[in-house]
Amino acid sequence: MARVKLEHVTKRYDDGESGVVAVDDMNMDINHGEFICLVGPSGCGKSTTMETIAGLTQPSEGEIYIGERDVTDLPPKDRGVAMVFQNIALFPHMDVYDNISFGLRLRDYPQDEIDRRVERAADIVQLEGMLDRMPDEMSGGQRQRVAIARAIVREPDVFLMDEPLANLDAKLRVHMRTELQRLHKKLDTTIIYVTHDQAEAMTMSDRIAVLDTGELQQIDPPLVCYNEPANLFVAGFIGSPSMNFLNGTVDDGGVETEHFYVKFDPAAVDDLAIGDQVTIGVRPENVHPATKTNEIAYPSAPINARTDVLEPMGDEIFAYLLMGEGNTSMAQETASSDQLLMSIDPDSPIQADDNIQVVLDRERMHLFHGESGDALTHNLVASTDIEATDTRVGSD
Repeated sequence: MARVKLEHVTKRYDDGESGVVAVDDMNMDINHGEFICLVGPSGCGKSTTMETIAGLTQPSEGEIYIGERDVTDLPPKDRGVAMVFQNIALFPHMDVYDNISFGLRLRDYPQDEIDRRVERAADIVQLEGMLDRMPDEMSGGQRQRVAIARAIVREPDVFLMDEPLANLDAKLRVHMRTELQRLHKKLDTTIIYVTHDQAEAMTMSDRIAVLDTGELQQIDPPLVCYNEPANLFVAGFIGSPSMNFLNGTVDDGGVETEHFYVKFDPAAVDDLAIGDQVTIGVRPENVHPATKTNEIAYPSAPINARTDVLEPMGDEIFAYLLMGEGNTSMAQETASSDQLLMSIDPDSPIQADDNIQVVLDRERMHLFHGESGDALTHNLVASTDIEATDTRVGSD
């Protein structure tokens, strides 16, 4: 069983005062057969984490287990893993068959076993009839399949993939995402996949591990990370476009921001007290024109805004809204606390520079601690009087 377990794994470079902690006390338990994506911005430690699992980098502290074995001190060849890199790195003077079989030939496998494994791998990645081709005769997607087949023939316990689709064009990346999901079903093998592309992570993985500055922020199924982010970083990183964030202060009836008030019951939220500084989060699809108030179970009070920029995307339009009196100064236009991003239907009559009112879906709003950034609640529905309108800031 190819269970992968990291226990307090830390990787430091240069132990002096100027040293860098690339991975900080990483704990992760990956079940056999799972497809796990490690996501995060550049420099967050996702590739270093994968390299420690592969054995290409030795951790400064902690243990790594694959199956029941402690592989922390084992060389890569003895760990039962195969790795696919961003750089495909095929041998240009070898045909597809020789590229796929190269590692097996180095290990002196019998020829009939090599043939069996190469034919099976070629069938899985749909390279039948191409085994005699040279790499320069193939498309980028076909070459990437050769690299994956080269890993498959090793019949590893764990596949490690470090941004294998990054060098492909957008259309081919979408196609290869589907192919990798089919591959996972056929092989029933653990796959750990590194990417900075959240679309890849959301569509392919069983669980997403979100990293930042070497620390694991959250590891959960994609929709849990999207709908119930553990903190401000996860909320801002997962989802495109990003979640709207607005700072506010808690009082006995809800939270007040500079431009609007949201009613809810602070007593129902753990670790929340009157006077606390918090951050409200709301995704663009949960900001609605006030004309749709009746379609929302728990709308906020109407908020006055002006449309600044409209971005048609085909199936939706992203509307950038400016809040506040006048809302025309350059300072206001560049201040995130004065902006809201809203997703609207492509047939919406809203135009640029329109003065409109919008409402927020309180059932899908998030509240984060003002200092730590940790999530406090993912629902701002008041326990009583949930349908009441409000006459404070932002209301008619």
